[in-house]
Amino acid sequence: MPYEELKNTGVTAKTPSNILLGAGTIHKGLTFTTNAWNFATSLIGATSGGTKLTLKPELMDIELDGANVKAKGLTVKTGETAVMEINFAELTPDILALSTIGTATASTDYTGYQEIKSRAQITTGDYVADLAFVGKTVDGKPIIILFDNALCTSGFEIEGKSKENGVLKLTFECYADLGGNLDTLPYRILYPTAV
Repeated sequence: MPYEELKNTGVTAKTPSNILLGAGTIHKGLTFTTNAWNFATSLIGATSGGTKLTLKPELMDIELDGANVKAKGLTVKTGETAVMEINFAELTPDILALSTIGTATASTDYTGYQEIKSRAQITTGDYVADLAFVGKTVDGKPIIILFDNALCTSGFEIEGKSKENGVLKLTFECYADLGGNLDTLPYRILYPTAV
């Protein structure tokens, strides 16, 4: 048996193209038109502490008498979740309105301020269209995770501390359109092709 082909590492010439490096950026309304992304104009704000993404199928194992172990073909997908947990260092009126399911408007009572007020109903505008995490590989190619519709489900909570910047941790969940397919969520992972 030839052991000389056994390597000490899985590193290949393609490895740098497959390693995600850095915190990535968060975008609202990320679109692709005329062979270009609107990365600069869709940025939401700076983060501190990174972003966590979870794309998870919901699985059910069919239980049958006599089948004491999991068996191939007896597991079915019953749904899925897609979640982004984003740690925003910037607190813009837009981010605050998203976190509270509120509305940001110019204040009529307080000159020089915008006011964020709560609303009783969720409206179409509360769902963020094309919410995206954009990371880069070691060789600089973008990897994009895009949610067609995302709603902030965590609310607003921030803790101010001496000698530390405040960080607003927001959780966004992906939602399907009522008129569309209600078996899968409208998210996609865009992975760069090899050149």
